[in-house]
Amino acid sequence: MKRLYQNGNIITMKSPEKFHYLIAENGIIAQVGNGEPPAGEYEIIDLKGMTAMPAFIDCHSHFAAVADRTLQCRLDKAASFEDIECQIKDFIRSNAIKPGEWVRATGYDHNRLREEVHPDRYFLDKACPDNPLAVAHVSGHMGVFNSLALERLGVNEETLPPQGGKFGFTDGRLNGYMEESAFVEYLKKVPMGSIEEYMQAFEKAQDKYAAFGITTVQEGMLTKELCPLYEELIRSGLLRVDVEGYADYNHADEIYNRLGGDFKHFRLRGIKIFLDGSPQGKTAFMLQPYEGEKEYRGYPTMKDNEVIGAMEYAALHKIQLLAHCNGDGAAEQFLNCAEKAAERFPIIRNLRFVMIHAQFVTPSQLDRAKHLGIIPSFFTAHSYYWGDTHIKNLGFERASRMSPAKSALERGIPFTFHQDSPVIEPDMIESVWCATQRITKSGVQLEREKISVFEALKAITVNAAYQYGEESRKGTLEKGKNEDIVIMDKNPLEQEVSRLDAIKIAATVKSGEFVYCAE
Repeated sequence: MKRLYQNGNIITMKSPEKFHYLIAENGIIAQVGNGEPPAGEYEIIDLKGMTAMPAFIDCHSHFAAVADRTLQCRLDKAASFEDIECQIKDFIRSNAIKPGEWVRATGYDHNRLREEVHPDRYFLDKACPDNPLAVAHVSGHMGVFNSLALERLGVNEETLPPQGGKFGFTDGRLNGYMEESAFVEYLKKVPMGSIEEYMQAFEKAQDKYAAFGITTVQEGMLTKELCPLYEELIRSGLLRVDVEGYADYNHADEIYNRLGGDFKHFRLRGIKIFLDGSPQGKTAFMLQPYEGEKEYRGYPTMKDNEVIGAMEYAALHKIQLLAHCNGDGAAEQFLNCAEKAAERFPIIRNLRFVMIHAQFVTPSQLDRAKHLGIIPSFFTAHSYYWGDTHIKNLGFERASRMSPAKSALERGIPFTFHQDSPVIEPDMIESVWCATQRITKSGVQLEREKISVFEALKAITVNAAYQYGEESRKGTLEKGKNEDIVIMDKNPLEQEVSRLDAIKIAATVKSGEFVYCAE
């Protein structure tokens, strides 16, 4: 039986043109046209005046972390240390956590706390005196452990942090704060929940993405610790959306040996490396110092020879490489290394390496990225969520250049957008709003890099499919492509730009299956 979508707006994303109907069969698009559809027997999908377009494609997030967050204490709305303490205590009480059991919390942002600093172990000892506690910053790049947690992890004043990471000290004593690889490596040592708990959490995460119109999701840092969970996900058949995985380069061989097959709804696409940290946490590697600092520019997390080694590994295996680069210093290191690696392995220019975040990449760096075939994937919502913080930390001039989508567009570079979930919700429409409005939470305009709604939508459909090498199957509504469709209550190309964030997702279809329907 064929399926007929009609009585609404159908936007293929090949152009802004609206079509009258779409016919699909067995999860594949058969025809898109105007006027009356050809005669036949159809399952009718009455759009009722709504708008159908290609389903959204997540170009960078952390699927497992989104699932894991459902098992943790959420601190997203904490406005003070007092809030953090109350929420942690409520979480322990409501989940009947016994003394001695691990507690994990996530999502605080020191920039939004009344105290404007990170909590330390001594405060966390008060908030959680009977349990080892790990608290992650909203960025995921830093966090704090209480004294019981440090003891369990075997960390003391004599412990050296891993390369690319830092420990925090107060009066010569560890204060429990850790940055970058130090926090990430010790967080990995915190015991995880059961397989059963995580499968339920993955179901919730999958439903969340689908509710935002997304049918392709990214696992942006698949560590060896996550392998058992993904093996169970594949075995169980729980996945209804596509998941594209990128293996931790430090354990790539092991991860590929376990998950390197071509499974239904899951595929390893390549490897992931980190070149710096977070601009709102002032660990992003910048070419010039942060405001108010004489010399401090953040810092790199990898050496040049390590970056080149990762690129050569990708070239030898003919796989993609994603590189986390927030600051222009990290972008400079990435491009320098890519140019050297491409001299030996010219195939690098065809592998579609991705510069993740690319927050402060400069115009001249974009020119070099284009020559190397590197795709910038912008966390464009930073302009709204942390624009005011970036103005404070970097000055208005540098902040106004963040997520330079217009500059990339002018150069013909197929840029994409992402939300780095669980840093923020995987709300694609919100990202489109951010890219077309370029306004901070306090109302400051950062207009320099504004783009049109259509070009912003391309970043999460057409260009996103290109980033994954999936342009023959996804990204537009054309004959022979997947029936991956998002249905919205309003046409984003006709909605007042300032009201884009009012658009609601009515339904999401993945390869012919409705994976989300609004009530």
